[in-house]
Amino acid sequence: MYVTGHTRRQPSIRDVASAAGVSYQTVSRVINDHPSVKPATRERVNRVIEELGFRRSATALALASGRSRNVTVLTANTTHYGHASVLRGVEEAARKAAYAVGVGVLEADDEQAVAAALQRAGDSAGGLIVIAYDPVGVAALAAVDSEIPVVGVVETPDHEPPPDRPWVWTDDHQAAYDATAHLLALGHRTVHYVAIPSSTCRLSARTNGWRRALEDAGAPVPEALQGAWGPGSGHEAGLLLAGDAEVTAVLCGNDDLALGVMRALYQAGRSVPGEVSVVGFDDAPYSAYLTPSLTTVRLDFTGLGRAAFDLLHGVLTEATPVAPHSAAVPELVIRESTARPA
Repeated sequence: MYVTGHTRRQPSIRDVASAAGVSYQTVSRVINDHPSVKPATRERVNRVIEELGFRRSATALALASGRSRNVTVLTANTTHYGHASVLRGVEEAARKAAYAVGVGVLEADDEQAVAAALQRAGDSAGGLIVIAYDPVGVAALAAVDSEIPVVGVVETPDHEPPPDRPWVWTDDHQAAYDATAHLLALGHRTVHYVAIPSSTCRLSARTNGWRRALEDAGAPVPEALQGAWGPGSGHEAGLLLAGDAEVTAVLCGNDDLALGVMRALYQAGRSVPGEVSVVGFDDAPYSAYLTPSLTTVRLDFTGLGRAAFDLLHGVLTEATPVAPHSAAVPELVIRESTARPA
């Protein structure tokens, strides 16, 4: 902070210019990565920016570059762990690039509601990131005007995205396969599955990965139980599973479902992992602190958000080629909730 009399203020572009011994126009060119600045001068100005704690104004940068330095994230949910973590990753990456981030909440998947949300976002955004983990997100991503730069954060896709419409995703199929294979390797005859909702009418990649692992092992394939997103839905499914003595291993589509399943098993007098092993998905912050701690699949949603912004930034600045890619590698985190069957 600069102190003038009794007033504290942020250092200005002219303060940086004075300290670096250059004109404020030169500082502006450095901020906007103009190629006409000598390397030594650029280094000196950047050093002064760091020393003074100068904050680059998104508004000023937009005026200087002729480009909007705002992006909007459209999502149907801001509280679920995956959605919220993607948002955090977008904000982290945007902040480093001196972009402002707005959030638009998608309230319904009907055409009129989606169009209204896109209109609001388009009025203020230089580009869009759509979290399409649910039908309303999928509808919004499909409805974005072709002239608006957009990146989708999607379930593991079964086809390539449209041209110039990059997506990022995690490899949910392999993650579910590995989690199921872990339970089978412990000696369980089969693995039951409580699924989260899919964003489309097709089976999700997590469901397909679970099924493929059982088929490859020659294990019985029980009917998957369809859950919602929260622990209440997991609790309902867990009560059904707890009444079947043949159930010794359960894979859950997210950690919230696993939390509900474990509570139901406890209420039914079935111990975890003594009688039933439970595996979750996402590695939510509380998973390591449950009793027993939850074996789960760690997904780097924050990294996925950063990757989404980096792709969009490349589109906006025409600095990098547009290419869809899987940006987060799943990791099976083995804790106390899984063991060999009794």
